[in-house]
Amino acid sequence: MTEFVEGAGVALALDARGAGTPLLLVHDLAADSSAWAELVAALGGSARTLAYDRRGYGASGAPEPYERTTVQEQAEDARAVLAAAGVGGGAAGGDDAAAGGAVAVGAGFGALVVLDLLVRLPGLLRAAVLVEPPLHQFSETATSVLSEQRAMLEVALREGGPAQAVEAARPGASAAVRAAHRAFFADFGGLASWPVTRRELRAVTVPVAVVTDSATPPHLVEAADALAALLPAARRADDGDAAAAVRALL
Repeated sequence: MTEFVEGAGVALALDARGAGTPLLLVHDLAADSSAWAELVAALGGSARTLAYDRRGYGASGAPEPYERTTVQEQAEDARAVLAAAGVGGGAAGGDDAAAGGAVAVGAGFGALVVLDLLVRLPGLLRAAVLVEPPLHQFSETATSVLSEQRAMLEVALREGGPAQAVEAARPGASAAVRAAHRAFFADFGGLASWPVTRRELRAVTVPVAVVTDSATPPHLVEAADALAALLPAARRADDGDAAAAVRALL
């Protein structure tokens, strides 16, 4: 059942299920909380999953006009979701949440959001799973890849409009995700908004699984390898099995 949480100035749609350890699920750009359906099913109720639509996606609100965002802004939304679940202060309703903190899973842009929580708010999360984190500053090939992506988006935008540009970036995206093109373009611009340092990452001491699979683009594999080498308690997984990574951390 969907409930609404007040984020950093917007209403966020949250689907909370199960019981036990709070498990925050932060989706990628050009996606929404439905992207976690397979993972939630695989966990079989072994955690209290908190899958929410990031601002501008699904049933969640967004500012007017909504043209830009930052990783930090998104992290404050995520923090509000955790607070509503009783993690890190805020709303009531979380004896289980108070007993050791939450675990978070972030995919793509969502992985940057989870990383920001780990860096800025030590103690809020006790573990994390990061799926294909786009830390482009740690990849030598990312600049050319991003340049090609921008060119592709410009062509799709010019020829088919914003919804077509989302489709070009995420083939097979649902109609709801294509309609959330404002959030997609805000996210795309926000990818470069997180100036983390190696020193900050080395200070993250909680267990973190960094996950890619055989279809992950090379520049993201390069970034994942670099990140795992920096995080003191990181485990690198290249099988794409985020559910297994979560189960190992619960």
